[in-house]
Amino acid sequence: MTGTSPAVGHLRVDGANIRYEVRGSGPLLLLIPGGTGGAAAFDGVADDLAGEHTVVSYDPRGLSRSPLDDPEAPQTVAQQADDAYRLLELLAPGAPARVAGCSSGAIAALHLLATHPERIERVVAHEPPLVEVLPDAAVHRAMLARVTDTLHREGLMPAATMFAAGLAAEASKDPAPASAAPASGAPASADQAGGTPASGTPAGGAPAGGTPASGAPAGGVSRSDAPASAAPVELPPQAAARAERTLADLPYFLGRIVPSFMTYAPDLERLRTLSDRLVLAAGEDSRGELPHRTAACLAERLGTEFVLFPGGHVGLTTHPAEFGALLRKVLNA
Repeated sequence: MTGTSPAVGHLRVDGANIRYEVRGSGPLLLLIPGGTGGAAAFDGVADDLAGEHTVVSYDPRGLSRSPLDDPEAPQTVAQQADDAYRLLELLAPGAPARVAGCSSGAIAALHLLATHPERIERVVAHEPPLVEVLPDAAVHRAMLARVTDTLHREGLMPAATMFAAGLAAEASKDPAPASAAPASGAPASADQAGGTPASGTPAGGAPAGGTPASGAPAGGVSRSDAPASAAPVELPPQAAARAERTLADLPYFLGRIVPSFMTYAPDLERLRTLSDRLVLAAGEDSRGELPHRTAACLAERLGTEFVLFPGGHVGLTTHPAEFGALLRKVLNA
């Protein structure tokens, strides 16, 4: 990575002010973060990707540095996908763009593809946790309802703990399809054991659904990316500020994003007609976890490509070099 400081801009959209970052030159690549990571979720890969693309990352509305006009306003997938579309119109009007989204950001990317296919050349959706595509969707819908109820009755930490457990409870189910393309030569059917979350954060906070410094999950939480023996990490000032934003955004994420995004029902017929532009992805180390299962099931139902990336649900954070290299390869395929 070059470590070049990005150009920062702000886009006024309906009900919010979106902060975005731009690096590099070339065809536009829009990076949509998940969880509470914001644009910083892609710091480990954005500079390398900017060697071939104009890379745009941003803080979704209501998160980090993209404030809402009304902090109590409900949030929807369609609304966040429209924000992404408006960024494309601002920064690459009329030109085809590539899009990569992680976790809840992958859900917004799928809706963007379905509603504005004329603007999208290729989409990589990494572990979109869409419970409605699963045959046991009702079970997970009930889990999400319990998380929301717990958040209102008992507070943030009990709800966050329940949410993390609900996502990881699938670890003994449904390995990835044998047709999945592994990231590093490992057979797609290889058994991957997950660890437990560490008490510290991977470099710089909890992007795209990691675990922040206090141990609270920050969206799309995975148990498979941190060694059980990891010691607490003392973060440098910039990373500490990022972790602080992550924690501050967690109530909004659990209360507003999780209920509406994870129960969103994608337009499967529409996406099936666009499947040649879509790659579903999941982590090698998150097999059986809920977001991995949804990605694999969606790929099967759409008949589209399914690729295994290094790491687990937050492989973007734990394996940035390998994740970025594979993302570049898949985008250019």
